[in-house]
Amino acid sequence: MNLSLAQTGGEKILLTIWIGALWTIGFLVTPTLFGILEDRHMAGMLAGKMFTAVSYIGLFSGLVLLLSEFRRSESFQSNKRVWLLILMLILVVIGEFLIQPQMAALKQAGLSVGPEFDRLHGIATVLYMLNCLFGLVLLVYEPHN
Repeated sequence: MNLSLAQTGGEKILLTIWIGALWTIGFLVTPTLFGILEDRHMAGMLAGKMFTAVSYIGLFSGLVLLLSEFRRSESFQSNKRVWLLILMLILVVIGEFLIQPQMAALKQAGLSVGPEFDRLHGIATVLYMLNCLFGLVLLVYEPHN
């Protein structure tokens, strides 16, 4: 019997923690920080730390889920869930290790307001929102066996 990611309890919990963290930080905590803190720099710094934590939760969760799937699947090349997980991990890596360092360098140079920072922030936002949506797909997708 070939179990999918959606059919194992531990994997479902791990995926739920990752996707729940994505949605909680992105759509609840961050808007709340910017809504209640007068210091936008402080709100941004706190949000950035939480986004980094979510990235590491995603890297850990995604790798564990992929390894689990590879271990039990004979033909993962045609497994849409595997490819969606790989895509999500790529988006996390791009956001955390390519986009974030560039944004941090701009902040360090005092350029956290301007077109280059806004462009990078926009890219990071799109990558994050895609991961939120892809995560929902993984949570509800039930492959036909």
